[in-house]
Amino acid sequence: MADRGRGASGGRGGSGRGGPVRRPPGGPHAQLASGPPGEKPKREAILDLSKYVDERIRVKFTGGREVTGILKGFDQLLNLVLDDVTEELQQPEPHIRKLGLAVLRGPTITVLNPVDGFEEIANPFGAQE
Repeated sequence: MADRGRGASGGRGGSGRGGPVRRPPGGPHAQLASGPPGEKPKREAILDLSKYVDERIRVKFTGGREVTGILKGFDQLLNLVLDDVTEELQQPEPHIRKLGLAVLRGPTITVLNPVDGFEEIANPFGAQE
């Protein structure tokens, strides 16, 4: 009765069920790590925004909010620091609100583009007259 549940190999590491699990040395992610053991590999930034530092950019968020400002800094998670920030509000009537210096969280950003060369066009899918 003591050997119940050990499978055909009797629990001694044979080829049947219940044998020891063979794992490669260094753990399952040993080939993925590029640094010392136990240290996570460094993540690269999603976008290279260094060419837009000190340039005016436009940022749109989930939920529809939209701001423009001068990019002062960013990190690998796309958190942004903008100076001279203005928010363009559309409802109830269009107007602009000045915010000054702001930190924008990366996970909430949906669109990011430079203001220089940005031109708004009429909606081609709007109601035809």
